[in-house]
Amino acid sequence: MKVVIIGGVAGGATAAARIRRLDEQAEIIVFERSGYISYANCGLPYYIGDVITEKEELTLQTPQSFHSRFRVDMRVRHEVIAIDAAAKTVTVRDIENDRTFTESYDKLLLSPGAKPSVPPFAGVDSSRLFTLRTVEDTFRIKDYIREHAPKSVVLAGGGFIGLELAENLHELGLDVSIVQWPAQLMQPFDADMASFIHAKLREKGIHLHLGYLVDGFADTDSGIRVMLKDAAPLEADMAILAIGVTPDTALAKAAGLELGIKGSIIVNERMETSLPDIYAVGDAVQIKHRVSGADALISLAGPANKQARIAANNICGRDEHYKGALGSSVLKIFEMTAASTGLNETAARAAGFDVDKVILSPMSHAGYYPGGQVMTVKAVFERGTYRLLGAQIVGHGGTDKRIDVFATAIHAGLKITDLTELDLAYAPPYSSAKDPVNMAGFIAENLATGTVKQFYVEDIPALRLRDDVTQLDTRTVGEYGRGHAEGFINIPVDELRERIHELPANKPVYVMCQSGLRSYIASRLLIGNGFDAYNFAGGYRFYAAVTKEQALIEAALPCGMDKQ
Repeated sequence: MKVVIIGGVAGGATAAARIRRLDEQAEIIVFERSGYISYANCGLPYYIGDVITEKEELTLQTPQSFHSRFRVDMRVRHEVIAIDAAAKTVTVRDIENDRTFTESYDKLLLSPGAKPSVPPFAGVDSSRLFTLRTVEDTFRIKDYIREHAPKSVVLAGGGFIGLELAENLHELGLDVSIVQWPAQLMQPFDADMASFIHAKLREKGIHLHLGYLVDGFADTDSGIRVMLKDAAPLEADMAILAIGVTPDTALAKAAGLELGIKGSIIVNERMETSLPDIYAVGDAVQIKHRVSGADALISLAGPANKQARIAANNICGRDEHYKGALGSSVLKIFEMTAASTGLNETAARAAGFDVDKVILSPMSHAGYYPGGQVMTVKAVFERGTYRLLGAQIVGHGGTDKRIDVFATAIHAGLKITDLTELDLAYAPPYSSAKDPVNMAGFIAENLATGTVKQFYVEDIPALRLRDDVTQLDTRTVGEYGRGHAEGFINIPVDELRERIHELPANKPVYVMCQSGLRSYIASRLLIGNGFDAYNFAGGYRFYAAVTKEQALIEAALPCGMDKQ
């Protein structure tokens, strides 16, 4: 069997190694148009920021090392320019030697990846404007910084690459601005959870221009001008486009493969394309979201590696199926960690789910053990069935392991109430006897049993207009004095039994505290005394972070533009 693979990195290199492990006799050829067949593309921003200091550390395998171990013919600087599915051949251009030749195949695997989205803006050919996708892109940015010592940079885009670059360029001493439309960074997160990400970046001195549209670029005598629609331009020494990626599928389209979202390659669960003996994996393929079942593009290394393994297994005669991805991800933002899995609330509602949520602020480990830090957890589930749909966490230590537990639970089809039963590891330096994941389950169980009812940050503006409710803050007098939600009166929880007569018995009571725990205790106390009580999801800490960020964004929006 002769297998030709187009593209290396996560998909192509993984598939090549797997095919060799399953078939020692197979002839395997990989064509890669860049100069690198397997590299740590997720590490590229950290090389720019001098966290990774050696170029060689980015290269996982060389053509020579790959051939030595797997006897795979790795040909870099070779670009496949045509596929003849009927003849089962590919036309290849040897870039360095400027020659073209034809190669036959029995099985063909496409792993072309995606390319940075570059809209047809004026000035995109500027030597001061960069994109980041390949090792070569990384070296260009790094060389420019070394040679020109820029003092400022504008990043167009606030996704994974944009935020990783923001941190690393800031650590190099550059003044960093991020322009993003819509008015929120990191779309895997809901706007309320993204507030914590925004706050951390602002704290570090990153300038956020949220709700602004980039409209072009122009070189100046000293740098580059970033044009913004309906707003004054930004001036910087360099700029980087990081507004997303587009499946790199021109070759697939020309070959007649069936295409889907954004021109991505449509594959079945076996990773087979619409043409016989042609498979495709990675950022270029359309897959299913594992929660919604909807068609999706998920450009992450984890799914690409899993798809490559399944495609390789099937190429070698097995019958394995890829069921889709959750989009689980984690991101370092200075000393903060942000992670998500499954559907966020916005996406779940768009997918047609009747959504409910729990929001909590647990410690990363036992409070009495030094070094614990608060994390913010938001878990989304289907109302009525309590099916777990997704989770988002912003915190510090332990954030990554909690998101992995949520991802595993969603994969296993658990209800959010099942999280109460998970037997998770505990020792004071690492967790609490009631792990944050367990706590999310406990809150949901209280909702399911009617033990508590919730209200949310988006409900508060309407509550302020009502005179038939009582809004109660159960924190201490000192906490209340340092800041509170408008319209909330203060009775500390430990005084509530003695002062319960101060509350009108015929009005529902909406209760808030710092994190949601004291207000839950107060809600149960009130319910036990005949009141109709509601607990605020997330606590004042959450309310303050979200409303402060909303106010900052709305105050800075271009005139006449909606924040969404």
